[in-house]
Amino acid sequence: MIVKAMGSKLGLAPGLVLGATSIWSDRVAAFARAPRRRQLPLTPSKPYLSYHDILLTSDDIVSLKYDWLTDNNIAFWEEWLEREVLPKYPRAHIVLLRPSITFLLMQAIDLKSIGSALPDFKKTTHIFLPVNDSRDRERADGGSHWSLLVVSVIDRVAFHYDSLGGANFYEAQKCTDRLGRVLGMPLRFHQMEDSPQQGNNSDCGVYVCIVMRHLLIKRLLNANSNEKVSMSMANKVIDSAGGRKEMMQIIESLRKEGERRRSLSPMSTSSKSGSSKTPPRIE
Repeated sequence: MIVKAMGSKLGLAPGLVLGATSIWSDRVAAFARAPRRRQLPLTPSKPYLSYHDILLTSDDIVSLKYDWLTDNNIAFWEEWLEREVLPKYPRAHIVLLRPSITFLLMQAIDLKSIGSALPDFKKTTHIFLPVNDSRDRERADGGSHWSLLVVSVIDRVAFHYDSLGGANFYEAQKCTDRLGRVLGMPLRFHQMEDSPQQGNNSDCGVYVCIVMRHLLIKRLLNANSNEKVSMSMANKVIDSAGGRKEMMQIIESLRKEGERRRSLSPMSTSSKSGSSKTPPRIE
């Protein structure tokens, strides 16, 4: 399968609001002046759902409903896609890299030192990477904007989907360069200028999740091996409110199933106070 970019342009100079028209330069500037996401409390948040390797908290749920998505929200979405979608395509070799690992890839001083934290990419055909604009090595949960980088390893091309023009251009290019070094191959970078654009300051993470699923299922998993696949998102309308609602419905359904399983467990006779501290679990 060969992937191709439609509606993308190359050769943009770093240091600018790249890949954006003048109107998007204005929107990015307005975004930079806007209030940042709600500051979460310093006290530990109550666990809400344990789903395989992801522990969602009450703060994650509040963010998913009303605010800027946390790295945990996006990690849950990737975990869910890996558990519910990818198993239906056993011949696929696609990696959904977690936000924390993408952050590590971008911030590590020595790339060799993080080798054990990275998946084995030997058979991988495509890699999805949520990109955050945080430049603080001490805070993996910092930053104020998410975008999506999709790398076709077999074509040596990286496609960048940014719902705020080119706000994350620098970060996406850096991520592309560093991943190329890990893979041992140069990667061409495409800024996808036809990416669906958000209409507020808090939906970037939702756009990442919806675009990720669309490209994964509609463009890659259901494509014939001998056909060219367009990676363009032109004319794709994103319903961010609907996306938040769907993700919440998935979480609530899993939580209900976790409660059901716990009620059937021999350990369900534990005290109410003890069980209340343990979130519903799916594993």
